[in-house]
Amino acid sequence: MQRRLSDYLFITLKGIAMGAADAVPGVSGGTIAFISGIYEELITTISGVNLDLLKTFRKSGFAAFWTQLNGNFLLALLTGIIISFVSFMRLAKFLIEQHPVLIWSFFFGLIVASIFFVGKQIKVWNLGTIAALIFGTVAAFYITTLPSMANNDSSIFLFFAGALAICAMILPGISGSFILVILGAYKTLSDALYAFDLKKIAIFAVGALIGLLSFSRILKWLFNNYKNTTLAVLTGFIFGSLNKIWPWKETLTVFEKATGARTSIDTISDFGTIEVYQRQINDFDTFKMISDKSILPFRYSEINNGIDPQITFAIGLMIVGFLTIFILEKVGSKTR
Repeated sequence: MQRRLSDYLFITLKGIAMGAADAVPGVSGGTIAFISGIYEELITTISGVNLDLLKTFRKSGFAAFWTQLNGNFLLALLTGIIISFVSFMRLAKFLIEQHPVLIWSFFFGLIVASIFFVGKQIKVWNLGTIAALIFGTVAAFYITTLPSMANNDSSIFLFFAGALAICAMILPGISGSFILVILGAYKTLSDALYAFDLKKIAIFAVGALIGLLSFSRILKWLFNNYKNTTLAVLTGFIFGSLNKIWPWKETLTVFEKATGARTSIDTISDFGTIEVYQRQINDFDTFKMISDKSILPFRYSEINNGIDPQITFAIGLMIVGFLTIFILEKVGSKTR
């Protein structure tokens, strides 16, 4: 595939969008890759990383190796993903702590639009694709209801967390960062990135690399043999993930880091949402959310002592997120 420098700049920008999405627990970089028109090329390229590349390198040299690898595409995309993920993870942490309703509103609109653009790729609708859609929806919704585990920073745990999370990161609708939250590894990784703990970062990266190379082959096979069914499952994944993205939440149980105790929110605060309580005391580390549920904005205000649910700004950001997907899709259609 012949590309110009401007094409690779667009791919880097798509990588930046993917990295930003993957930094937020609940949003999938795979969704961004799909909407922007590079998903199947990404899966095919990753699944092509094998021992044959080394044979090509020995027999034909670096140029042939780089072409077979689709190296320019990978380099441009990974540059954007890495820069964005490392930098945006810090920004995402701040926004989730200080402005959770607004950031989740933006991503809610983004995901709603994604359902339409992924779903329209399904060419044949029958009982099989409908069943696949329902399965994907139920599976994703169930994942969003799973309680978070306590933080764990052992090397073996980080390795397997990386392998599992990267599989989710390349699936539209399933958030790799949210999988890290469920596993209790999100804070460990974000702290390692913040402190530049190279050992922990390297262990996580090796696990992610092995998981990526393995899972991409499965996805490539599914797209080659069961494309419509696979697309239906992925559309369901995105639809089911909306529960996690819903901006207004009521916290059910929390985890106290110092003691390891798990308790209901009403035993520690008059506020019904842990993020609201944390902002009041300016402490985001002592307690961590284990489980929550989606509620209406007016209920959110009621359980949080009359706090403004920010409905107007939230709706505005949902619209912005929705339109962002239209822009990404339009840019993607021009650069495919």
